[in-house]
Amino acid sequence: MNTNIEQVVLKNILTNEKYMRKVLPFVKPDYFEGTYKILFKEAGKFVGKYNKLPTAEAFKIEIDNADSFNEEQYRHAVEIIPNLFEEEKADEQWLYESTEKWCQDRALYNAVMESISIIDGKHTKLTKNALPEILTKALGVSFDTNVGHDYIENADERYEFYHRDEERIPFDLEYFNLITKGGLPNKTLNICLAGTGVGKSLFMCHCAASALSQGRNILYITMEMAEERIAERIDANLLDCPIDQLPNLSKDMFADRVYKLSTRTSGKLIIKEYPTGQASTSHFRALLNELKLKKSFEPEMIFIDYLNICASSRMKGMGGAINSYNYIKAIAEEIRGLAVEFDVPIVSATQTTRSGYSNSDIGLEDTSESFGLPATADLMFAIISTEELESMGQLAVKQLKNRYNDPTYKKRFVIGVDRSKMRLYDVNESEQTLIDDTPVFDKTATGKAIINEKAFEGFKL
Repeated sequence: MNTNIEQVVLKNILTNEKYMRKVLPFVKPDYFEGTYKILFKEAGKFVGKYNKLPTAEAFKIEIDNADSFNEEQYRHAVEIIPNLFEEEKADEQWLYESTEKWCQDRALYNAVMESISIIDGKHTKLTKNALPEILTKALGVSFDTNVGHDYIENADERYEFYHRDEERIPFDLEYFNLITKGGLPNKTLNICLAGTGVGKSLFMCHCAASALSQGRNILYITMEMAEERIAERIDANLLDCPIDQLPNLSKDMFADRVYKLSTRTSGKLIIKEYPTGQASTSHFRALLNELKLKKSFEPEMIFIDYLNICASSRMKGMGGAINSYNYIKAIAEEIRGLAVEFDVPIVSATQTTRSGYSNSDIGLEDTSESFGLPATADLMFAIISTEELESMGQLAVKQLKNRYNDPTYKKRFVIGVDRSKMRLYDVNESEQTLIDDTPVFDKTATGKAIINEKAFEGFKL
């Protein structure tokens, strides 16, 4: 343990206000040892209470009144305090860089020691599953120098942002690309709303297959069907074989088709099954860290099938005072937080309510269990099936929320569906009979566009 750097950090926290305000949010008491740890806590208390640096005399009085020292620590503190308030100038950049490195080293040391106690069974609260998260947090320690966007001073950066092409993962469906301006950006949560059996999993399996064909790394998390059932649907899609005919393929024929597929893509698809209602973002985070460690696999897109049967990592179960609104909203927030943390788009799904199941014009109010879910999602759309659409091999799509584009643009459209091959496709433009982009203010109460050119005749300003 380097006592000198401890003393330098503590000294500047007590005497250099600019330094103190910049580093204090990132420095933890556990980074110090012995007397320095208690002195740091007392310094933090003083700054928190008075919002300014203490004088040597005031700090000494606080130490005299503190009850956290034993006799030896108090004697050591009295010896140290005069040195902490000596005037001494240090190079500012060196000071920040040295402090950041010290924090990183101490965080990693503490994480390793905590991991050892978990492995030895001495930790009462955490299990070995927590090791990847503990080490990842320690390795991620850094000083965030960004203190916000200055509207005037950062105008140039803002202009560049407006003209920057945001990386997106495109769909292979034209109208989905149109409504999202080219696909799904990273750090987003995208939700498909549909009734039971309409096609939530089919949509996600198709999009996963499409992204894999583009050479993307895909993670598909399932809690509703077995891993093999998800893979079976993707096989039907990518191997161009009806799902009920897959068992009839010989082993050589099957292996040959899979090999040909592997030569056309550089991507990987990992499917992971969890018990229904048992897995939360804590499990997903551990899985992502484990995949990176063991397989050097980092997904570019994550599918979660589906959101309502996840568990919350913050709320315990559905009992007691926790209602479905708060519970599902918490899950949605946690999953969107995971998308931001790992810089990927996440696609998931949710059920309609009982009334929404038979509704041919689903709205946000038909979201099952929690209206907090659409509040959190970046994109939310409904997939609708009727007997008429089913007979034509089509599904209707209705935008419910869209942060990427005007949600009234192509608000409704249809896509083709081949359920035997678990595949979606674009239909001919002539079949897009649901689209009506006439602005709401240009419509009469009946919903028909006004075509009478004399409608406002005689109107005066």
